[in-house]
Amino acid sequence: MTNGKGNTVAPLPFETPVSAIEKQIHGMNEREDADQFKSELDELQTTRNSLLKKLYENLTPWQTVQVARHQNRPQTTDYIRMICRDFRELHGDRHFGDDPAIITGFARIGSHKVMVIGHQKGKDTDERIACHFGCAHPEGYRKALAKMKLAEKFGLPVVTFIDTPGAYPGLKAEERGQAEAIALNLKEMSRLKTPIVSIVIGEGGSGGALGLGVADRVAMLQFSWYSVISPEGCAAILWKIANEETNQSAATALALTSRDNLKNGIIDAIISEPIGGAQRDNESTASNLEKWIVDSLTDLARFNPQTLIHRRYEKFAGMGVVSTDSSVD
Repeated sequence: MTNGKGNTVAPLPFETPVSAIEKQIHGMNEREDADQFKSELDELQTTRNSLLKKLYENLTPWQTVQVARHQNRPQTTDYIRMICRDFRELHGDRHFGDDPAIITGFARIGSHKVMVIGHQKGKDTDERIACHFGCAHPEGYRKALAKMKLAEKFGLPVVTFIDTPGAYPGLKAEERGQAEAIALNLKEMSRLKTPIVSIVIGEGGSGGALGLGVADRVAMLQFSWYSVISPEGCAAILWKIANEETNQSAATALALTSRDNLKNGIIDAIISEPIGGAQRDNESTASNLEKWIVDSLTDLARFNPQTLIHRRYEKFAGMGVVSTDSSVD
């Protein structure tokens, strides 16, 4: 399968019908006499686009998780390249080391000077192993917090890109204080005296995601997911086995899609993706993402720091509130 730029995009399991049509299109385009088949090619393209649109308008929660994990889906470094100017990366947590699973640095987005912080999964096998597949260690969250404090010092807003299945679960991470590092981020982000906007660009799993997600504005890309646990983790706990059937059931029960999270008041906005997902058109997705960030930062600039902190606290304190009718026995 190919995206709008002609680059190869690996098909997902539920995209088999589209993949078959795209193979036909590719085969006809490779012919020396392809010009003679323009009408047939146009018809195949129309059929392909219609089928792809229908598929993505009716994704199940588990299919949404698969899209969010697509190997060609843009990552933090891709969005930095596409929407940031004058990016200068910053390293280290001043305690232990530098975690490549979290990228930080100064940048410009639109007219705004910002601090950019985001999870990074890696592009190839070696990079993915080095980045722990986007699962940050304590030093990653401490690095993020140190850079947030630096942004606060210079009066710069913070922009975070969330894309992790969860914080790293290994013994060494626990020994170095994984839970404490995330908890400290939650506390400090809740009272940071500068605007914060966060976007779930792929996976938003558990405390690993929330460690960068306490923000004045929280958005999700249309085909990302955001939940207290991954479907596989939930399935393993509830049914003692994680397979296709239990993963589907868990994904549905977790209400992890962007529409579910917007309905439940967990996020503030859904950023639209092109038909077929961000992996098919990186530039259009980045353009939509940049517009939302610029608009959000422009709106937040009108609030003074104390007002931001108060509104941020009230925003998260109000999540999950349930009211009951006392008149009903």
